[in-house]
Amino acid sequence: MPTSNAESRSSTFSLDPVPKVITFDCYGTLVQWYEVLTREVDATLQAHGAHGLRASAILDSFTAQGLRLTGEKPHRLYKDILRTGFSAALAEHGVQASSEEIDRIARSPATMAPHPDVPEVLRRLRERYMLAIFTNSDDDLIAPTVDNIGVPFDYVITAEQAQAYKPSRAFFEHAYRTMGVTQDETVHVAMGMYWDMKACHELGLRGIWVNRRGERGNPDWLPYTEVRDLNGAAALLLPTR
Repeated sequence: MPTSNAESRSSTFSLDPVPKVITFDCYGTLVQWYEVLTREVDATLQAHGAHGLRASAILDSFTAQGLRLTGEKPHRLYKDILRTGFSAALAEHGVQASSEEIDRIARSPATMAPHPDVPEVLRRLRERYMLAIFTNSDDDLIAPTVDNIGVPFDYVITAEQAQAYKPSRAFFEHAYRTMGVTQDETVHVAMGMYWDMKACHELGLRGIWVNRRGERGNPDWLPYTEVRDLNGAAALLLPTR
């Protein structure tokens, strides 16, 4: 269960000024990132007889690798970070995966389906706002994932375009220039605490944290408004009168 109370946080959220664009993280927030990667990593562990290892440990190691790799310059494509990061994460736990196994994991974002609540909420939000995706991904890697969601977006802003990864200021500034809006004309909705809510805190953005996994928030990166799923975000962005 979440350690913070979504109801008590909702008072910090305001639709004044009225946003023009609702921006979303994609992996985890809109599509089933953890579910698909857990399945793919589990298949690799079973193939290597690593029955005592949990996929969650590999994903935690990959996250640590991602923090390092996304900070490197010059900019590395995310498909390279997926391959390098998962190879290193598995090796850290004694699993020497083949290039074919690593490629299968790295290609899996293209197969990710939306969470069940996502398409209908996005369709409702499109009636009032423009919608954008802000993703730490590449143009070609994210395209089939966006197609899987099945709802049009006005903008898909990638780390490849920005030549920077969230939570960097450079990513967000590139995004606002591309969309032709100010940050006050947006609300950012995301599952990522470090990748997204940290940026909202540092840049002064209105943030809605979609805490799908019942994780512990970081009070150092307040204020953000916590909800359990995208229906909770819709309740804030489409209030009934």
